[in-house]
Amino acid sequence: MTKKRKHSKAEIATKLAEAEDLATQGKLNSEIARTLGVSVMTLHRWRKLPSQSNGSSQIGQTPQTRIADLQLENSRLRRLVTDLLLEKMKLEEVSQVGERSMRWASQ
Repeated sequence: MTKKRKHSKAEIATKLAEAEDLATQGKLNSEIARTLGVSVMTLHRWRKLPSQSNGSSQIGQTPQTRIADLQLENSRLRRLVTDLLLEKMKLEEVSQVGERSMRWASQ
């Protein structure tokens, strides 16, 4: 288990700015958090903090901007789920082929 660390406000602001850059590149929250060296929940909590002139807070956002942000996040999540489902299907297919070959070999 890693040691818990308290980040300074300056570090948080820097990491949030980097997170915003990565998000505009289409990176997933999990990838962003891994790049920053924090958990997804920590990143989420930081984004919910009141703004200290970091511009990443959702306070003061127009509803249209908020909706656009949510639609972007939704499309990222859909892509992630699709990728995971395809990977699962491939694994199931490999598993079934392996079972069939084992049954054939035992006959």
